[in-house]
Amino acid sequence: MTVIVVMGVSGSGKTTVGTAVAQRLGVDYAEADTFHPPANIAKMTAGHPLTDADRAPWLAEIAKWIAAHQDSGGVVSSSALKRSYRDVLRGGGAVWFLHLHGARELLAERMKTRSGHFMPVSLLDSQLADLEPLQPDEPGRTFDLAQSPAELVDAALSAFREHA
Repeated sequence: MTVIVVMGVSGSGKTTVGTAVAQRLGVDYAEADTFHPPANIAKMTAGHPLTDADRAPWLAEIAKWIAAHQDSGGVVSSSALKRSYRDVLRGGGAVWFLHLHGARELLAERMKTRSGHFMPVSLLDSQLADLEPLQPDEPGRTFDLAQSPAELVDAALSAFREHA
């Protein structure tokens, strides 16, 4: 089965949408942040962007999760900012990318108002600078995060079913 990767920069709503999509499909959900080694969390908390080398073990762990869910399906979040990162995730098996994208101002406001998350707003611009949009040959679709979570979930599931 195909695993849905909910992707986007910090504050885009990956957890909210990903959890709801997984519930609607009746499959497991995994939060990408739980795959980060403590050094990555500490680095981001201190306001330093991750490098490709920092992200490599994190992406490998998410790819392992994807591989383990090829029979049952699943939903996992991941910023998946660069195509090369998405290539690593695709190495785990069949995936479909649900890209949540929107205005910087909305993203920053969301980041400022959420509690209990390590990612500071100061890192948003570095994530946006690294973001490479989905290419036509990558399975998935981009959705405007200005929509409500319920609208996003409905639209994403409709698009995913068209793909399947």
